[in-house]
Amino acid sequence: MQRDTITVERFYTEESQNLSLKLVAGASGLNRVIREPTVNRPGLALAGFTRYFANKRLQIIGNAESCFLRTLPSQERVERYANLFSYKIPGIIFSRGIQPDKLFRRAAEQAHVPIFVTPLITMKFINLATLALEMLFAPRGSDMGSMVDILGIGVIIRGESGIGKSESVLALIERGYSLVSDDITRVTLIDGHEIMGTSSEVTRNHMEVRGIGIINVADMFGVRSIRTQKSVDLVITLKQWEEVPDVERLGMDQEFVKILGVPVPHMIIPVRPGRDLARLIEVAAFHVKLKSAGRNPAKELNDRVLAQMAGPDKM
Repeated sequence: MQRDTITVERFYTEESQNLSLKLVAGASGLNRVIREPTVNRPGLALAGFTRYFANKRLQIIGNAESCFLRTLPSQERVERYANLFSYKIPGIIFSRGIQPDKLFRRAAEQAHVPIFVTPLITMKFINLATLALEMLFAPRGSDMGSMVDILGIGVIIRGESGIGKSESVLALIERGYSLVSDDITRVTLIDGHEIMGTSSEVTRNHMEVRGIGIINVADMFGVRSIRTQKSVDLVITLKQWEEVPDVERLGMDQEFVKILGVPVPHMIIPVRPGRDLARLIEVAAFHVKLKSAGRNPAKELNDRVLAQMAGPDKM
């Protein structure tokens, strides 16, 4: 599991367009680290009460804080600004297009604290920024496998090189399903329980087909054949038939594999000539979809068999 260091520069680079951010001061402090995945309104700190000041978060100054500051004499504002910037604040954002005064900009430059302005209203910005920060702070990793969205079921397909992963994925795309990633799937833990899979931006829309080379899936099969991201609901491992001594026949016991510490349903499909792997993967996804709806064919059949063994009157 990997946790990246989130700097103000990274937040600004990745989210400036979505949050309409504009840097207006303190560019020398863009390397400051954001240590908590949420934001804070520093109204109490500006009023002089700093005992519980959440200074490790990005600070948001809205209309209320700005109006309060305008009521203070210049000298008192200078003192309040000095007190605010004595803390290791990652950065400050002014919402509603409010422009910081010259005294504020000067104090920010001296403290090397980045100052941004956004036209968004305060609460909308807080909501969007919190979601963006949660995604940036989410644990990440990589899984060696291709991923396909099969009727809402996100399936990662694993297997050694040359076993038929790409051919299976290509056959599934031809049947109308969507490619999420080829060969390597980037995974992110969302809210501590959901694994989200996606691809590298560099290789997105492309996949390698042995003997043909790199193909552009979106150009070849249409934009519906691509899914940018999808939750991981099933992991399938393709193995040579002789490497699977005990082939699952009933499916009574569900196996799981952990991704970023979260258990995900796992199935092993033996591979040998003549087996339609794409069809088997498709059926496996349908099977998981049925189970999520509360249906378990193996258990239903087992209950029927036990009832018959108990006698006709028990059925």
